[in-house]
Amino acid sequence: MSTVLHGQEPTSNWVARWTHLLPAGCSVLDIACGHGRHMRHFAALDHPVTGVDRNPEAIAAVSSLGETICADIENGPWPLPGRTFGCVVVTNYLWRPLWPHILASLAPSGVLIYETFSNGNASVGKPSRPDFLLHQGELLNVCRDLRVVAFQEVFIPQPDRFVQRIVAVRETQDTETPVRYPLSN
Repeated sequence: MSTVLHGQEPTSNWVARWTHLLPAGCSVLDIACGHGRHMRHFAALDHPVTGVDRNPEAIAAVSSLGETICADIENGPWPLPGRTFGCVVVTNYLWRPLWPHILASLAPSGVLIYETFSNGNASVGKPSRPDFLLHQGELLNVCRDLRVVAFQEVFIPQPDRFVQRIVAVRETQDTETPVRYPLSN
């Protein structure tokens, strides 16, 4: 039985479902990118991609896709101060002290696509530590200053897991032209 490395799984259905919200050619930041499943997805759609991960082997494996940064974002400084992206993607990762950096990395009209484990997951497997599980409605609270396009707090089978996921947009200051969010494909 072969083991699939983090980031070699297929693109998350949640990420794929909301990709159409990104303007053509906007930059994408993949936080805790692993072996780059979402970097590959967005690079194939002609988005410039940046991946951050602490695993040097994973970063080396995706270096041909775009900009890669090997950094321990839990114990070291944020490696992208002042930089913004048209999309920030985070899946299967939670480190609450990063919330200010994640939100500050969203450009005006930038799209946040976030999906990770939530309370209840300990009953079906790992992660099980409360530090790595979102509280009920936590993503809604974190994104309260963004426009929420979609939110789910669900149980997903095969493999069994409890997740919370959100798509939210940093609205522009231009109130004359409202941002339109097309329905999914």
